[in-house]
Amino acid sequence: MNDQERFFIKGFTYGYDGRRGVYRTAEAAKSRERLAALGGDWAALAFAVMQDSFSSTRIRPDYRYTVTDGDIAAAVNHLHFLGLKVCMKPMVNCADGVWRARISFPEPEWGDQDYWAEWFSSYTAFLCHYAEIAEETGCEMFCVGCEMLGTEHKEAHWRKAVEAVRQVYHGPLVYNTNHGKEQNVTWWDAVDYIGTSAYYRVADAPGASMESMRAEWVRHKEKLAALSRALNKQIIFMEIGCRSAKGCAMMPYDFSHREFPFDEDEQANFYESCFLSMWDEPWFAGFFWWDWPTILRKRDPDLGFCIADKKAEQIVKTWYKKER
Repeated sequence: MNDQERFFIKGFTYGYDGRRGVYRTAEAAKSRERLAALGGDWAALAFAVMQDSFSSTRIRPDYRYTVTDGDIAAAVNHLHFLGLKVCMKPMVNCADGVWRARISFPEPEWGDQDYWAEWFSSYTAFLCHYAEIAEETGCEMFCVGCEMLGTEHKEAHWRKAVEAVRQVYHGPLVYNTNHGKEQNVTWWDAVDYIGTSAYYRVADAPGASMESMRAEWVRHKEKLAALSRALNKQIIFMEIGCRSAKGCAMMPYDFSHREFPFDEDEQANFYESCFLSMWDEPWFAGFFWWDWPTILRKRDPDLGFCIADKKAEQIVKTWYKKER
């Protein structure tokens, strides 16, 4: 890990809610400028391509909605112009609404169709397409998958997919598993960094204090530090965040409960407790907070993950000014 000791990401995720053509609008450019003003040095450019259902073997763009290659290149170029390094993060979603972690297929028996081979053929082509764009636009990192829990046990297929990406993209690679599932990935050696969606529960009741949340981070850190030591690789929080709604620190991954009352203090406590807990850990390689919208819009109340004009925005600015 010695060569990576100084590697640290002060980042945010951008663009996941983008649609065809929107990245190239003036409003999107203003949102990226506001993102750069947080003082960070990285952005994860996240966008989704669909497969019809959790059991489909074809991943393909919907030309009505999917961001285009030109959209992606324009966003990367502007983020670079603003002084941010870029991790390209193409993601697969299911059009039937099933979480991508549920993508799975039956194991082939004698004479059966090998759905796993078909899906990984499509997925590898999907990755390589965007890896070529990442190479051409000078992206500083590429993410080979996000929360693909139902597929992670197919080690041989994943190794082949990662090797195919390395043929067209020559920067560092990361894979993004989900919180609490980091130990399940048996092929971490194939990528350069361990990534996780770090939506760890850090509260037992709504309105938890920052100090109590910080105490909860201790047990999560112990497991992550042990994994980092065992594999001699740094860990990146490829996603992390908490909505500005009371009770969300109990389930930071939640996006569906709209009945919770607005509470920017709980969101701010989540951010502050995480910064205090993780900042000085040598095995930790930084944050891509979830998420910064493609276009900033006023919502009242805004119960979402976005921190613009909330207390957490100033917390991020304060921490991102610091040297590590």
